[in-house]
Amino acid sequence: MISESGSFFRGLLIGGAFCLVVTLLGHIKLGHEVATPHEHHHIQAPKKEDVSKLSEAEQIELSQSMRVYCIILVKPKDLSLWAAVRTTWSKHCDQADYYSSEHVKVFESIVVDSSDMWAMMRKAIQMAHEKHKLEYNWFFIAQPSTFAIIENLKYFLLKKDPLEPFYIGHTEKDGDLDYVDLAGGIVLSIGSVNRLISVMNEPDKCPETGGIIWKVSGDKQLAMCLKYKGVVAENAEDSEGKNVFNTKSVGTLIKEAMANDPQKVVEGCCSDMAITFNGLSPNHMQVMMYGVYRLRAYGHSFNDALVFSPPLNSDND
Repeated sequence: MISESGSFFRGLLIGGAFCLVVTLLGHIKLGHEVATPHEHHHIQAPKKEDVSKLSEAEQIELSQSMRVYCIILVKPKDLSLWAAVRTTWSKHCDQADYYSSEHVKVFESIVVDSSDMWAMMRKAIQMAHEKHKLEYNWFFIAQPSTFAIIENLKYFLLKKDPLEPFYIGHTEKDGDLDYVDLAGGIVLSIGSVNRLISVMNEPDKCPETGGIIWKVSGDKQLAMCLKYKGVVAENAEDSEGKNVFNTKSVGTLIKEAMANDPQKVVEGCCSDMAITFNGLSPNHMQVMMYGVYRLRAYGHSFNDALVFSPPLNSDND
């Protein structure tokens, strides 16, 4: 009886070790491609005084060259958020498409036939690249709970070469992996997307599923695939070092700032050039639209050097 019990536990340990090895093999970088690393890790928006020094012709050229395609990943359970995004910030994208896990009669979408977030993200990027690779130089991936200020995104990306492999957002760390948290939105340059598409054709390096035994989240799997091409996650900050991609709502960030230092709520909360917030309800998105695009203080001018015009024939706010 003791012998049988010992055999059982030995088998259990061997089986567990085998499962662990199989899982790790899915992520071991065998034959890792030698690539010139594009490493900033922390990148900042341009300084306003530097932008103001540009000639009028340079300002117009830069404004018109920024082309952002928005990929919004949706599921049927997100209908109320989906509706809010359609009528709010997504209108400021040069083009926004909704990639849905399944067909939904209420809204038009591109069906990817999967509810797995990594599979959705992977198919959406492949389809977007195939159809729009010559039209857009920046790709913004978001969930419907995210609110984005596209003009601030374009300003942040100003003078950054989209042919370079940029992978930008709110970075997190998991072991030795730096990745961009999908909650805050993910920005990929066309240079990164081109590299990603090439590694997607190698399923041993960039599998269609996010893990054999333990599930890997979609944003982490994206980072793993990009890493094979020397593309690393870069945390986006303003000139003061504040994050501009936020994984929390404005209200949550204000509460945290008040708890940390009630005398410095504004300074401790959010960047003036914030690009995203997450965890908003549909009603809060409408409030954000009012605050960002409609509310004005009479007589106060920001004297911005650049103007990012809305897409032609859009009902942009």
